[in-house]
Amino acid sequence: MSSRTRAIITQSRPDWQVQQAEAVTSPGELARLLGLDIADLAGTRRAEEEFSLRVPGSFVARMEPGNPHDPLLRQVMVSGEEMDSPARFGRDPLEESAATPVPGILHKYPGRALLMVTGACAVHCRYCFRRHFPYPEHTPAPGRLEQALEWLAGREDIVEVILSGGDPLTVTDRRLRELVERLAAIDHIRRLRIHSRSPVMIPERITPELVDLLGDARWQATLVVHANHARELVSPLDRGVAGLREAGVWTLNQAVLLAGVNDTLEAQQALSLGLFEHGILPYYLHQLDPVAGAAHFEVPDERARELHGQLRATLPGYLVPTLVRETPGESGKMQV
Repeated sequence: MSSRTRAIITQSRPDWQVQQAEAVTSPGELARLLGLDIADLAGTRRAEEEFSLRVPGSFVARMEPGNPHDPLLRQVMVSGEEMDSPARFGRDPLEESAATPVPGILHKYPGRALLMVTGACAVHCRYCFRRHFPYPEHTPAPGRLEQALEWLAGREDIVEVILSGGDPLTVTDRRLRELVERLAAIDHIRRLRIHSRSPVMIPERITPELVDLLGDARWQATLVVHANHARELVSPLDRGVAGLREAGVWTLNQAVLLAGVNDTLEAQQALSLGLFEHGILPYYLHQLDPVAGAAHFEVPDERARELHGQLRATLPGYLVPTLVRETPGESGKMQV
């Protein structure tokens, strides 16, 4: 245990915060932990300057040592391929800058709005559609949070709020409770949804306090997690999800179809079955958003439809996620 870790524990911070603080942030360190040739990292410096590496040690422990093509590693390791982006891959692929009525709010679809809680994430996924997002301009700092809440209060057509970011579960339970209580005071909001990769990265993030918070809310709460591969699912996650289910909280999963990660029938079958074993229902399988730096993850639509058809033919319907793409200007996700 490092002296830094001891200091953090001494301060009585929850274990999930320790893991979050101790994340691996160097490509060289990640390569050494997995026994990989650091020489293979040549050409990654510019990509790292564009979008830094960050991955919790608990996720690194699920990777296969010595395998540079490990599907979990591929999602987080900086690659020189990121510098080769076609012109159609841009920095704002979903045109979200045009859907921000006030800082902290994204309003793209009827009846619901997204509240950006933070710009921080437990992990930096290399395919992230917000890897270039100007968070300082859009996340609701203390002074701007009031403006975001006032906007929500004045829009009676908004019946669902989605907490996102960044990752809203990188903030403390106390801060999250304060925010949820403020939202609960807005009468016309009837549903709360949280999108987070944290419970997959650090299963201990599903704390008893978080379960109580979501279960005590006056509305139906839903947690949408993000796992792309069956090996991301570990036993502490099923215990946390069981607590959420007992509290009446739905838990769904959205994945992204990624070349070299989960673009085979076997990988998709294992993911859906693994999610169900952990108490999570498959929800969406997204086609890649065309964000600059992620073109090497793209799976052609024809292959995506073929793969999805094979999945429908081999699994019961409730285990088959909907294959979708998000298109700027549309009123919802579009089926592929």
